[in-house]
Amino acid sequence: MNSRSAVWLLLAATLALPARAAERNAWPFWVGQEDERTGEVTAAQALGPLLVQRTGKAGAETQVWRPFFLWQKTAAGEQGHVLYPLLSWQRTGEHDASFSLFRLVNSRRTTAADGAATGGFDVWPFYFSRTTSEPETSYRAFFPLSGTIKHRFGKDELTWRLFPLYAHVTARDGRETTHAPWPFVRLVDGNGHHGFELWPLAGSRGREGDYRQQFALWPLLHRQERTREDGVHTSIGVLPFYTRDTAPGYRNENYLWPFFGHTERTAPAAQAYRETRYLWPFLVQGRGETRHVNRWAPFYTHSVAKGYDKTWLLWPLYRRGAWQGEGVAQERHQFLVFLYWANVQRSLANPAAAPAYKKHLWPLVSVWDNGAGRRQLQLLSPLEVFFPHDDPVRQLYTPLFALYRYDQRAPDDVRWSFLWSAVTRRRTSQESEFHLGPLYGAQHTTQGSRITLGAGLLSWRRAAGERRWQFSAFDFSRPNATPGAAASSP
Repeated sequence: MNSRSAVWLLLAATLALPARAAERNAWPFWVGQEDERTGEVTAAQALGPLLVQRTGKAGAETQVWRPFFLWQKTAAGEQGHVLYPLLSWQRTGEHDASFSLFRLVNSRRTTAADGAATGGFDVWPFYFSRTTSEPETSYRAFFPLSGTIKHRFGKDELTWRLFPLYAHVTARDGRETTHAPWPFVRLVDGNGHHGFELWPLAGSRGREGDYRQQFALWPLLHRQERTREDGVHTSIGVLPFYTRDTAPGYRNENYLWPFFGHTERTAPAAQAYRETRYLWPFLVQGRGETRHVNRWAPFYTHSVAKGYDKTWLLWPLYRRGAWQGEGVAQERHQFLVFLYWANVQRSLANPAAAPAYKKHLWPLVSVWDNGAGRRQLQLLSPLEVFFPHDDPVRQLYTPLFALYRYDQRAPDDVRWSFLWSAVTRRRTSQESEFHLGPLYGAQHTTQGSRITLGAGLLSWRRAAGERRWQFSAFDFSRPNATPGAAASSP
């Protein structure tokens, strides 16, 4: 991904807006945007921000009844939401569809390229089902009575009978664990695995040449050995007095766990690191080739790990983070976590380029700037800082708080609106437009000027280069019609 694409990702939180068009304003009943070439209405809203309809390229369409209903259609399919996140559905193509009721009741149907259909229906946590063309991958399960789930939740198979009296789990590495009852009695078998556990009193499991785990009075006493490519990794614990983890070139010890401890890594040399902990997590000092920690919490913390540079002052008063990736350097500042939140992106390939940023002063204002002339501002904005990548929230709920919006698509293409388009102003290099609801409208272009009262009940037009204004009544022609085309009233 190039740096410009990454910068544009920062603007994923901006609201979808139609192409620039001439405006008809009969607020609060209806405000529409017309395509200047065809006269087709590309976007319209009614009853302030409550009802919205937009059309786009390739048959794209959006309908919003805030805050209850959202429906979107694109060339790929359609999706809808009712009282999001209560009810959602999605359809892709002719045969692939999904349905969700608060993420608890879920239905899905997919069709592969060879025509094989797969379907599923879940009612969490009581019923799970999947239907395929193969009986060995289909199932129906009733929890906690009886059932089997296949190839889900990271397991090959889950079976239960009157849970927690009996449960059987088959893992992807062939390990089979029987619980009778769960979680107290466990039998481990299959693919070389073996073990027995009477939790929490004592237990042991393992596989020759792979691993061995033991515990007593869990979690107070435990020991684990695992053989890996670089050697044997060992972990022992006598909680809360002492724990130790060792591996080739690595040693980590804790005393009066987790308050006092020491970590030392010597191999590989590129990851060499030493750390000392006093009254963890408050006092931590660490130094290494690629990692650095200097923590005096809650007063001051500075750490560098995996290229991420983070600083806290008077936690949680102020936080700064900086990192690089995909050709972009990013820096984030937070005051009281979310009261002030700012993320700035700079191109590494072109350091002289203007930065892109997104800023929130909760709950008052949100500002977006892509560094290439596109800029947006919204007042009020209580949700964007919490749901930066949630498009249904952005479509259904965020506009309800937009008392004022400023949208700059280029330095010479600016539009702002107040009270959900009750007052709007638009300015480009070729024209300017102002509307005070249906009461007053003014449009000035290179062809001339037009002034309306009462959404066109009375209007005056003047062509470019002329002094004389032409008056007409009941002039409901397109706002961008050629000035002077309307006949003057007698």
